[in-house]
Amino acid sequence: MKKALSLLLLIAVIMVPLLSACGEKATSDPGKKDDKGTKKHKIGILAPAVTHGWVAAVAYNAEARAKELSGEVEYKIQTSTNAQEMTAQLDDLKTWGAEAIVAFPQWEGMEVPIKQALDEGIKLVNFDIKIDVDGVYRVAGDNKDMGIQGAKYIVDKIGKEGTVAILEVPSSGSVSVLRKEGFVDTLKDLAPNMKLITYATQFTREDGLKDFADILTKNPKIDAVYSMDDETSIGVLQAIKEAGRTDIKVVTGGGGMQEYFKMIRENNDIFIESALYSPAMVKDAVNVALKLLKGEKVEMETIIPTTIVDKSNYKDFLDDKSPY
Repeated sequence: MKKALSLLLLIAVIMVPLLSACGEKATSDPGKKDDKGTKKHKIGILAPAVTHGWVAAVAYNAEARAKELSGEVEYKIQTSTNAQEMTAQLDDLKTWGAEAIVAFPQWEGMEVPIKQALDEGIKLVNFDIKIDVDGVYRVAGDNKDMGIQGAKYIVDKIGKEGTVAILEVPSSGSVSVLRKEGFVDTLKDLAPNMKLITYATQFTREDGLKDFADILTKNPKIDAVYSMDDETSIGVLQAIKEAGRTDIKVVTGGGGMQEYFKMIRENNDIFIESALYSPAMVKDAVNVALKLLKGEKVEMETIIPTTIVDKSNYKDFLDDKSPY
């Protein structure tokens, strides 16, 4: 009898762990596979640290799109303050196993590390500022078209004659050059008698306020302002208000800033517009990266046309969660 009991106890001891193992669900490393067991693609995102509200929104939108693609994508986002730091972060993404990288560098000096990543078989998608390396895909807005659309908007609102103040930003390089070129060339065709006065400023509301306050004292009559940036335009509008000026009928902007959209809604005395160069375009860059990893054919360069936002459609672009 004792032998029989001992045998039963031995069998029980052996069976318990086996039964327990049969009841456990196999687990995988979270983020490695989707619900169907398909391996997810790894996409790294390199963005500058916040130096401007627009830049903050680039990182926000890139991460938002990666989250939307969570069934197919694992992502890792890094922000940096200079080319050296971004290079180190690119190396971190390579160690992590990134198959594609969406990069938004704002400095020179990234060409060599990006070329090395390409040589290692990593897909590179450049957002906005062009990286001069063969094999890099690019997604960007159309700076020249922003100027073209701004000129059309001003002519539509004030006609073919008047005085327009152009606020260029030489420190922004090709961005300002292309926006101004599109604007001036289009006005030559549409309104050759328009008087143009040009001043330099920066892409900040503080500079917009300071510089345009000075411009107002020098020019007793201005019909419209071609500003290239929403933040600059906020400063311009404040300067107009503080000076009590009623001659200015149009103020343009650029970028796609939520605060500026609300000013469009609230202002009834001036036609206010923003030529979108939206930070949300970075979502297209993430889409391109995923398409490349899936083996789909993608154009080397994707240029997104300009959309004008004004009182007629600003509601379509409101996003309370956006940092810009």
